[in-house]
Amino acid sequence: MGSSNVVFDGRIDVHYGQFYVHSTDFDGGDGDLNAAFAGQSNGLCGAAVEHALSLLTGLHTGSVGLTVEVRTTEPTADDSWEDVVEVSFSVGEASNYSIVEWEGDVVGEPIELAAGDYRARYSAHGMDAGRGLDTGDGPDKYLLQIWPAAIAPDRVVKQTSESAEYWHSAWSD
Repeated sequence: MGSSNVVFDGRIDVHYGQFYVHSTDFDGGDGDLNAAFAGQSNGLCGAAVEHALSLLTGLHTGSVGLTVEVRTTEPTADDSWEDVVEVSFSVGEASNYSIVEWEGDVVGEPIELAAGDYRARYSAHGMDAGRGLDTGDGPDKYLLQIWPAAIAPDRVVKQTSESAEYWHSAWSD
């Protein structure tokens, strides 16, 4: 089953339903979500921009629950999550990644990743409830799990919310 290191477990502020995980090598980009999701089938975790993951939430503005785990092997599927997607990304040389709120504030401690290829599983619960609330402390919560793995196409593992359904089709043009 492999070991797991919880690197963040708390609440983060989101604006426009967005937050990010960036490496120290990320040049800041231009915030173009179309670029982040280019060529992907999932619409919740964009990995098409080098050194960055762009993640979407149901809540528009406020705080949501987030847990981030770095694992040694692929985690067992947890059916209690309503929406689940997976993406691959590469780390060219050992780098620190940070959880970054929409306005650029870093949350938590750096996430140390060795050079190599990784898989990220982004799981959501309560996206529709968060979207319905729009602002404040959102009822939605999220889990981001990262582990070493060969590069593979992104995929929608599970989709039950209307919010996820919308975002999965939003970037397909």
